Amino acid sequence: MKTYKSTTLFASFMLGAALCGAGAAYAAKISISCGAVGQEYEFCKTGGEAWAKKTGNEINLVSTPNSATERLALYQQLLAAGAPDIDVFQIDVVWPGTLNNHFLDLAPFAKDAVKSHFPAIIQNNTIEGKLIAMPWFTDAGLLYYRKDLLEKHGAKPPQTWQELTDTAKKIQDAERAAGNDKMWGFVWQGRAYEGLTCNALEWVASYNGGTVVDKDGKITINNPQAAAAINTAAGWVKNISPEGVLNYTEEEARGVFQSGNAVFMRNWPYAWSLAQGPESAIKGKVGVSALPKGGADGRSAATLGGWQLAVSKYSKNKELSADLVMYLTSAEEQKRRAIKGAYNPTIESLYKDPEILAAAPFMGELYDTFVNAIARPSTPTGAKYNQASNEFWNAVYSVLSGKAKADASLAQLEASLKRMSRGGKW
Repeated sequence: MKTYKSTTLFASFMLGAALCGAGAAYAAKISISCGAVGQEYEFCKTGGEAWAKKTGNEINLVSTPNSATERLALYQQLLAAGAPDIDVFQIDVVWPGTLNNHFLDLAPFAKDAVKSHFPAIIQNNTIEGKLIAMPWFTDAGLLYYRKDLLEKHGAKPPQTWQELTDTAKKIQDAERAAGNDKMWGFVWQGRAYEGLTCNALEWVASYNGGTVVDKDGKITINNPQAAAAINTAAGWVKNISPEGVLNYTEEEARGVFQSGNAVFMRNWPYAWSLAQGPESAIKGKVGVSALPKGGADGRSAATLGGWQLAVSKYSKNKELSADLVMYLTSAEEQKRRAIKGAYNPTIESLYKDPEILAAAPFMGELYDTFVNAIARPSTPTGAKYNQASNEFWNAVYSVLSGKAKADASLAQLEASLKRMSRGGKW
């Protein structure tokens, strides 16, 4: 599978695709960008093909970088050029404020369908009164653990990060002594990219250290609780987490955990169905819980994730593209994805569906985790969110990699964000 990181490469690809499909002029061809983390691309493909069969049109899947940071850069390139090559864009929950000028208002097509989705996500996707994207699936950070190893070593799922650190170290060392020298205690997403923002926000919020920038635009990150949270995470590297975790995205972490070489993993819900798959080394041995608290006075905090579908205003087939979006975000399609791929629905009623709960029990058990997930500060920072997030993840990364102390790094981050916000006016 290829990914396209430049307008030139992308244009060449689209030209080739157009030539190959020249004989099918009787049907409209709708292009949709799809991610490829885990089974994401395959589910996008099967859903799109079902719509194409139903409507008599064609679907063209465009693969994009797995990294959300790289994907956003590609989107900005294409949209700034007014390129009509992609009709439907898969966008992150934090991008509506950044990309809204390039997308169609979907409200006339959605009509009453919006009432079935979580109101907070609809609100997130509504910019200046315009519904610029429909919710496709939602996400929140979860803790995966090896049920068999915890039972073997007389441990329970950790309630605090210190408990996780201690349990991970104990089991890691015991399993290594028993012959598995590849065993690690905890894997997560430590590369300097948007995924690190998600992980680090969970650490900081769990220690009651705020959300980097509060809802009123005030910069709150430079505080002792936030520093303690990041110092805790830095202590994991080369102790219970491999040094290579500083280059892990979701899939690298899943690869280590699913091969049986980690006790704990922080990841999104999609990893559940893969860990339970027929080829998984840990099938039937995995538990899922809320992420640990920062301490006795802390809280369990999960970053809100999830992806939406938006229609480019440069599309030559706007109505058909909107129809595809409404099909892919429908209750029927979200149920299929939840059962087969563990993608969390954005339609509230599906969390009571017995078939979904049988396939992915954690969706019911951790319902509160999903509905109370912590939003990244994309609303108060608006169009500057990606820049602010970049500053945050780099500040955290410098601490994790041992290049800076948390206190100094957060003070420098605060100064950078103040310059960016012009004194709090984002």
